[in-house]
Amino acid sequence: MLSRRAIVAGLGAAAAATYAGGLAAPSIARAAAPFTQPKLPYASDALAPTISAQTVDLHYGKHHAAYFKALNDLVPNTSYADMSLEEIVKASVKSEADRKIFNNAGQAWNHIFYWDQFKSGGATEPAGELKAAIDKDFGGLDALKTAMVKTGGDVFGSGWAWLVHDGSKLSLVGTPGGDSPFARGGKPLLGIDVWEHAYYLDYQNRRPDHVKAVLDKIVNWTVVAERMQA
Repeated sequence: MLSRRAIVAGLGAAAAATYAGGLAAPSIARAAAPFTQPKLPYASDALAPTISAQTVDLHYGKHHAAYFKALNDLVPNTSYADMSLEEIVKASVKSEADRKIFNNAGQAWNHIFYWDQFKSGGATEPAGELKAAIDKDFGGLDALKTAMVKTGGDVFGSGWAWLVHDGSKLSLVGTPGGDSPFARGGKPLLGIDVWEHAYYLDYQNRRPDHVKAVLDKIVNWTVVAERMQA
């Protein structure tokens, strides 16, 4: 785990860094105090028509940005003031008194993870060890997609659907709000945002259609494979 000072000094090398818990760092700059929202690794219209530029502008420019602003307001003069974003997520997840801090730190982290998995130039379907693991644990990519659509649909209210690797097998997990497997020591490989702000402008109440379209059209499976190898 890098200290806050080391992270701030090393933002230019963030793509080669490693997240706590063994996750590959995203190619966008890693968030660390003073918490600054990383830039998108593509233009806001790059995910269209699966996710429209209007949705990206709202989702990234308003919702994601708001988590960083709130976190900057909440952490000064607390025990979290000298922690990195990742440390705050893990340290606050079980504290009911610090629920606001966790919610905003969790969502800040979740969205860095989310935006990075869509960057262009990678594989449009899994290969190698990742494909073998998907075949073994789900019976193939189509079966994984079907199961992940169901996981996303089963999340009550706002939350996330995650593909997780525990070191020996893959599984799917749905989490509410800003929670994640990462917050609890797990290793997510892929996360689909099923908060309404992630899809409602494009899909209205058709959440399963959103999850399926994301999996079919814009996931960069090279990123997912790198996360499994990390």
